[in-house]
Amino acid sequence: MSAVVVDTNVVSYQFKRDSRALLFDPYLRGKTWFLSFMTTAELERWALARRWGERLTAQLDRHLKRFAVIYADRNLCRWWAETTHRANRAGKPIDPADAWIAATALALDAPLVTNDPHDYAGVTGLRVLVS
Repeated sequence: MSAVVVDTNVVSYQFKRDSRALLFDPYLRGKTWFLSFMTTAELERWALARRWGERLTAQLDRHLKRFAVIYADRNLCRWWAETTHRANRAGKPIDPADAWIAATALALDAPLVTNDPHDYAGVTGLRVLVS
């Protein structure tokens, strides 16, 4: 079974039952789903900013259990450094949070499923699956 890294926006669509989530089903079906720790952090911040209560936070927790989370270690830090360095050299700087997500996909040698391919335009070697 092959793996994919799922970007924050796609996880959000799934959680909210947004119709755009269906566009990504062909990329997700039959795959192992991975998240960068950064996506988890972004979603936690999202819940705090919207002042979710226990019920919605528990729903998010249940949703996130569908994913394997990759946490930062020395290897992932190297991938992040390489990702940001190459993007800057290409004249297409990448947001640090997006760089963590891209680095996760590169470290796993897995494609990234996203609705925001422009966020990753400066990342060489990254396979992006977009609908």
